Amino acid sequence: MAKLLHPKATAVWLVDNTTLTFKQIADFVGMHELEVQGIADGDVATGVKGFDPIANNQLTQDDIDNAEKNPLNRLKLKFNAAARDEEKRRGPRYTPLSKRQDRPASILWLVKFHPELSDGQISKLVGTTKPTIQAIRERTHWNIANIQPIDPVALGLCKQSELDAAVQKASAKKQAEGAALSDDDRRKLLSTEQSLGQPAEPRIPTAIEGLETFSLSDPRGDEDEDEDEADKRDSREYLDADSFFNLPESGEDDEQP
Repeated sequence: MAKLLHPKATAVWLVDNTTLTFKQIADFVGMHELEVQGIADGDVATGVKGFDPIANNQLTQDDIDNAEKNPLNRLKLKFNAAARDEEKRRGPRYTPLSKRQDRPASILWLVKFHPELSDGQISKLVGTTKPTIQAIRERTHWNIANIQPIDPVALGLCKQSELDAAVQKASAKKQAEGAALSDDDRRKLLSTEQSLGQPAEPRIPTAIEGLETFSLSDPRGDEDEDEDEADKRDSREYLDADSFFNLPESGEDDEQP
């Protein structure tokens, strides 16, 4: 599918030279309607020179005239045979020079956390070669001691949607082969949307960790209970002052001064 050249500059030209609605222009150039309105107000694309879509074989004057007469009519990009299959990527993914040194770290992350991915899938995700992936799998890479696993999405080597699609494809292939998946493998094969949509697992707050087995019952045995009963019985015996002191009665045999 062909793409529009210079969409913002094309929107500037259409705003200045036609009476098309903001929505018609926004749908054609792939912008938001408010952005097109900002161009008309002079708040957006200040200083951008208009790009004539008619002179550059992207529209015809008849298309514009018909759209101006009918606000519901949508503009369509003129077919260009030379632009056929231009979105199809051929060869390995191009990786900028500034990020090529991060590829081993991303490969190690994929090998460690998504072992179900094939070498071909990893190669397409991060733009590397199969011998490099194999060396990291077998830990024979010349710099394996200094490589730390890092998520390729965080490094900007691939998109999260691309990684999720590769993981889902590997999951479907594994299930088709009849391989049994463990709980850990099943969690790894979930996409980001599925994992975020799952209910959170109940967790014990940090402040009360270690109190799961706490009980209000006395941890002491039956012997301690018997001792408590004996103490209570002794205390009841001495509630009477006379019995506590147990003084002998005075008799005739007492010595006289």
